[in-house]
Amino acid sequence: MSKITIIGAGSTAFAKNLLGDCMTVEAFQDFEFALFDIDHERLKESEAMLTNLRNSLKSTVKIVSYTDRKQALSNSKYVINTIHVGGYNPGTITDFEIPKKYNLLQTIADTVGIGGIFRSLRTIPVLMDIAKDMEEVCPNAWFLNYTNPMAVLTGTMLRYTNIKTVGLCHSVQVCADRLLDSLEMPNDNIQWKIAGINHMAWLLEITRNGKDLYPEIKQRAKAKQSMKHDDMVRFELMKHFGYYVTESSEHNAEYHPYFIKSKYPELIDRLNIPLDEYPRRCVNQIEGWKNMRKFLVNNKNLTHERTHEYGSHIIEAMETNVPFKFGGNVLNTGGLISNLPEKACVEVPCVVDRSGVAPTYVGELPEQLAALNRTNINTQLLTIEAVMTRKKEYIYQAAMLDPHTAAELSLDEIVSLCDDLIEAHGEWLPMFN
Repeated sequence: MSKITIIGAGSTAFAKNLLGDCMTVEAFQDFEFALFDIDHERLKESEAMLTNLRNSLKSTVKIVSYTDRKQALSNSKYVINTIHVGGYNPGTITDFEIPKKYNLLQTIADTVGIGGIFRSLRTIPVLMDIAKDMEEVCPNAWFLNYTNPMAVLTGTMLRYTNIKTVGLCHSVQVCADRLLDSLEMPNDNIQWKIAGINHMAWLLEITRNGKDLYPEIKQRAKAKQSMKHDDMVRFELMKHFGYYVTESSEHNAEYHPYFIKSKYPELIDRLNIPLDEYPRRCVNQIEGWKNMRKFLVNNKNLTHERTHEYGSHIIEAMETNVPFKFGGNVLNTGGLISNLPEKACVEVPCVVDRSGVAPTYVGELPEQLAALNRTNINTQLLTIEAVMTRKKEYIYQAAMLDPHTAAELSLDEIVSLCDDLIEAHGEWLPMFN
């Protein structure tokens, strides 16, 4: 029996989307769906939810939960990773509250920035352990990574393990449609091309019936900036750099040195930047789960329609040999994006079938876009070096090269902040304490 394993299955709503999608696919009906999570209570809840969903959908998949990770991985063909090392408390709280003592403010803190760096530092060792298990019990499995920081984690897996890995995000497939919807433009018969790095990939082309939509997009975006809305940062980037970026304004506000500035606090209000957005979401999700649990876990009439997540489509393409195109995170091997470093993990169009994932060649990005990408890649590569060499100075240097952190703090302040975070993360960073 073929097997799909989800690590972090206690994320019940996400497990419903990913594995619910898989339950709707005919090619998976003889599969085992193996569930693993370190939170055994949430694991049981996910198993109950998925069992009810399977019965409701009249699927014939087998649902099995495991409390031993290696057993969950044993003989697996596909492994989906959705873990959050450190969780909201203490991980996310620490990533936000200690930088605040230095007046360093953040919105999401899960990709780059000081929060993204430390989320990487505590997650990479766990992924290396998972990879070690996989190399023992399912060495030929595909690893589909959904965990952030996407570029750092996927890049580490591809550079330092033998596991076939691709990183998957949500922002590429919804970027063009949501942009057009927000500007009240029709989205039928559109064609688009996106490439860059995760959370900072660029809408390089967008046409409708062969006509370039960018002139009208920019005109409407300029008019919309006269009123407050949720996408003001991305529109500002498009105004000054010429292209729309895939990930949300709250994310991109902290990827650049231009927006969250103690010297210009009025920018926060003018550009509608939601500081502390991720902790707020976490609290809302924790509270919301109390009500959602009643609906999801014991609902024998639970239904599901296939979502826009790439995971099930990629696995289906591998199983059926019917090609599927998607935006994937892969190493920049051979210069897929020729003006970005080869060690970088890039987000480019990929085609998948039974032979695996084939990234497509993009060539040069417009130089200003490549330059913005490189500012984040610098921090990503040094963060990986910090973990793999266990040299603390690379943590400092990763933070010193982060655009937002460097724009706000002095070199000595950055070292002090990193030391405070290393100490606070004690149990997660034993190699640096």
